[in-house]
Amino acid sequence: MKTFRTRTYEIHSRKLKSGQKVRFAFLTDLHGMTYGNNHQYLYEEILRQKPDAVLVAGDMIVTREKETLQTAAGLLVRLSERVPVFYALGNHEYKMLLNPEVRQQYLNYERLLTSAGVCFLHNEHIFSRFGGTDFIFYGLELPIEYYHKPNSPALSLTALEELIGTPSKAGVHILLAHNPKYGNTYLSWGADLILSGHYHGGILRFNENHGLTCPQYLLFPPYCCGRFQSGRSTMIVSAGLGEHTIPIRLHNPRELLVIEFCPTERKSHKTGRKSLYGNTGKD
Repeated sequence: MKTFRTRTYEIHSRKLKSGQKVRFAFLTDLHGMTYGNNHQYLYEEILRQKPDAVLVAGDMIVTREKETLQTAAGLLVRLSERVPVFYALGNHEYKMLLNPEVRQQYLNYERLLTSAGVCFLHNEHIFSRFGGTDFIFYGLELPIEYYHKPNSPALSLTALEELIGTPSKAGVHILLAHNPKYGNTYLSWGADLILSGHYHGGILRFNENHGLTCPQYLLFPPYCCGRFQSGRSTMIVSAGLGEHTIPIRLHNPRELLVIEFCPTERKSHKTGRKSLYGNTGKD
């Protein structure tokens, strides 16, 4: 409960044009936690991984705790001075944006980060080039009813396409989608990589992909944690760097994820075998 581990996943893709590896640090569900003065411990660990960019899938704050805005901003402003940062909202940011009582505080937070160079993706996408390969980052911002507890509506592929469009064939497509409940739809959409959080590793984590519950009060939720494969689409769900709603973790360490795209493809990539999991412990 007081620290985090660093875990690396490899993705082997034929789309990398120059033969260079590309690395991303993935942050989600910080929920106002701090790791050292001004996040020095987490900041140094991220830079030690030498990412080409930092990807954020939301819930870096807590809706009704305005001090968490400052906590998250302190980390992200420092990171944006070193590498590009792409940010999609989670339900806590989105609720704050919708709430008239705290909306202005959230807008100030986003304005500060945008002025520092952080790229917010509100159902938008942006092209960027790393290692000679085009990457397209999509940020999914689901309407708040998709976070209702415990029942929320289904998300059809048509509804998803109405929000963020359809991916082109060229380039590597990365979808930042905070809520993993709709993993079937995300994988059908056609991204090369989907990054989610929200479930906090299942609170009580049983194994690589299964946990007990989540902030939406679902029992044994699918796409709870870890890596999932469908054809050439990969979905990775982080256990997150903090917690909220159910502030407990059992057999379920907080985690910073590193995603490394590699220019060759192994046969096991098509089957999603567990041999693809990388793990570098930082407990």
